[in-house]
Amino acid sequence: MFDTDAASRSLGIELVEAADGRAVATMKVTETMVNGHDIAHGGYVFLLADTAFALACNTHGPVTVAAGAEISFVAAGKLGDHLVATAAERTRYGRNGIYDVTVHRETPEGPEVVAEFRGRSRVIEKTRETQ
Repeated sequence: MFDTDAASRSLGIELVEAADGRAVATMKVTETMVNGHDIAHGGYVFLLADTAFALACNTHGPVTVAAGAEISFVAAGKLGDHLVATAAERTRYGRNGIYDVTVHRETPEGPEVVAEFRGRSRVIEKTRETQ
């Protein structure tokens, strides 16, 4: 799935791992991602979290999409930050799932949380068709 995700890949998002309802993705905050307040635009932080969420909920096989999501911004991302989004499945029930994603920046003192994201997933197809 990630190999054909042009939106995420065009922003330099990299997949670190994805398996068993979990995923980790990273992104460096570039000059084009900084807003008028000289901080990372929240849309880019959301997109990184959403990408990790999508990767995690698609680890089970069936084509799964977002049914909804919300994000809480905890700290501002900054130019040059290396952001890490870690997604974890909380529960699946029927065709639905709930996933939490923590986005943090790497600092010399250790990880610093930038945002917390919760996504709700929905299975739409039993299998992914090959093209």
